[in-house]
Amino acid sequence: MTDDFYVLAILYAKTGREAELREKLRAVVAPSRRDAGNLRYELFEQQDDPRRFVFVEHWGSPAAQEAHHTQSDHIRHFQEEGSDAVERMEVFYRMKLVA
Repeated sequence: MTDDFYVLAILYAKTGREAELREKLRAVVAPSRRDAGNLRYELFEQQDDPRRFVFVEHWGSPAAQEAHHTQSDHIRHFQEEGSDAVERMEVFYRMKLVA
């Protein structure tokens, strides 16, 4: 049994700020992929709703994801400077692979 850990996060941009949020979210992808314990970090935009962005993350452990979320400079910067373009976070699921 491994400690692999998955995250699904869905965020909505404030109306009219879709492009701004897209760029701010894109800016965290490359440094997040370099975070210790990261195995997968992808950003998607819903095709029929450009306000909706989806992160699919795969981490080596819950501790690695927690460190990424609470200690990495790029996430801290987004929380301080970029999150104002977010209307709401729809879901934030922490998951383990079953099959």
